[in-house]
Amino acid sequence: MRLGSSAPRVNKRPSIGSIVLALFPFGGMCFSVALWDRVTPRVFGLPFNMFWILAWLALTPALMGIVYRIERKR
Repeated sequence: MRLGSSAPRVNKRPSIGSIVLALFPFGGMCFSVALWDRVTPRVFGLPFNMFWILAWLALTPALMGIVYRIERKR
């Protein structure tokens, strides 16, 4: 906002779709431990639990980019 501008900014609440997409990484990392807490299956030479964490490290920015695009259109 520029100095001297009297127009107030209106903050909108995020859409339900954005909230759900933003919660996927949280749920994937926190509430799925019983699913990925294994060492025996290996993916790309990594234990599965390490692969799971690295996969979420890649998926989280992608999902946040989608959320950003959804909210920017609104």
